[in-house]
Amino acid sequence: MMRSLFADLTPAGIGARIPQFILPTAVAALQSRLPQLPPALVLTGALNLALGRILPREPLAALIGKRVRLRVTDAGLTLDFTLAEKGFRPAVTRSAPDLTISARTRDFIALALREEDPDTLFFSRRLLMEGDTDLGLLVKNTLDAIDWPKADPAALHPLRLLSALRLRLGPSNR
Repeated sequence: MMRSLFADLTPAGIGARIPQFILPTAVAALQSRLPQLPPALVLTGALNLALGRILPREPLAALIGKRVRLRVTDAGLTLDFTLAEKGFRPAVTRSAPDLTISARTRDFIALALREEDPDTLFFSRRLLMEGDTDLGLLVKNTLDAIDWPKADPAALHPLRLLSALRLRLGPSNR
């Protein structure tokens, strides 16, 4: 019985596709009441690390000064950001966004891991874009043109992370 409970923790279960899931409504209810600035800072920090390395600057020039909103519907997250001359930064004004992209947590993860493409999610109404459609197409086409490094979900498996941490810390004194 215990083996079947932990079957997904084995290396064979690591490469499987992301299962369909929706976060509990309590998560969205709680998260929507928390400040959105800390997660927006994390997002813009990650985007800035990728800017110029993975994300090309030139095609994104039309995004400068535009306000983009990412809504993670089942997580209660609403992340507003903009691109300035020096990089991405959280948008702190209350003005309406130029572009809003909405999806569930699972669908954003699937996009990041390249398990789903934006067109499939869009036409199945799992990814919504509202506002400036030209800006939405620019974002979509820029992301599609990127040669992403192959994400290895197996590297993020908790057992592998613990093993890597143990190796990094050195031999035990026990």
